[in-house]
Amino acid sequence: MKTHEQFADDLALYALGELSGAEQRHLEQHIADCAACRRELQMLRGDLGLLALSSSGPQPPARSKQRLMRSIAAEPRNRFQPAQTRQRSLWATLIPAFAALALLLLAAALLLNRSDLQNQLAAVRTQNRDLSDQLDRLNEEVRLLSAPDAVHVSLTPQNAPRHPTGTAIFSPSQKRLMFMASNFLPVPAGKAYELWIIPAAGAPMPAGMFKPDQHGNAMIMGGKLPQGVTAKAFAITMENESGSDKPTSPILLVGTVG
Repeated sequence: MKTHEQFADDLALYALGELSGAEQRHLEQHIADCAACRRELQMLRGDLGLLALSSSGPQPPARSKQRLMRSIAAEPRNRFQPAQTRQRSLWATLIPAFAALALLLLAAALLLNRSDLQNQLAAVRTQNRDLSDQLDRLNEEVRLLSAPDAVHVSLTPQNAPRHPTGTAIFSPSQKRLMFMASNFLPVPAGKAYELWIIPAAGAPMPAGMFKPDQHGNAMIMGGKLPQGVTAKAFAITMENESGSDKPTSPILLVGTVG
């Protein structure tokens, strides 16, 4: 009984058509059950076909071919696979591994690219929301400034060394208010300026907090006038940055409506 490796040695003879008798039958039975030998036989036949196409010159005498076949048959059988077969088997193992590795790297790159695109999309959406909010605020301020009944009130300092100024603009019909400050001094830590509405009747009402920038400028946008309140004046005090329900410090600026 021959081993798999010994059958592999007979494949070259079989491909050349030089195997016959019991050896041929045994090999054909083995090929029917062995996929590796069938592949090796196909490669040998392909190599022989290419060799035949590339050959040129006169055909060798039949006696030379017979002597060559007898010499090949007389050679001792190698119990191991031929080097060419081992090399092909190695490549047959490595190529799928390389392909799997390439697919894995491609999948990882696609996942990273998808994550990056999702982050960029989220940033764009956030930016669009911010721009939309800014546009809404600007539209509200434009409507306020262009309102036929818009009232401008200038606030002047009472006792301030830097001569800060402020302008309150409000619309009784829209019940909206904005305030612009300039030349204000910086506030201490934990403090902020607070705008007050002084109604025709009743106590002052808080209308917004602000801290000036490095140039002393600030703005309150989107303020609302309380329903049913008629503003008589506007004033500015300095309060805790959390805000206050009533003035707790001297009035810094005040402006009267009308």
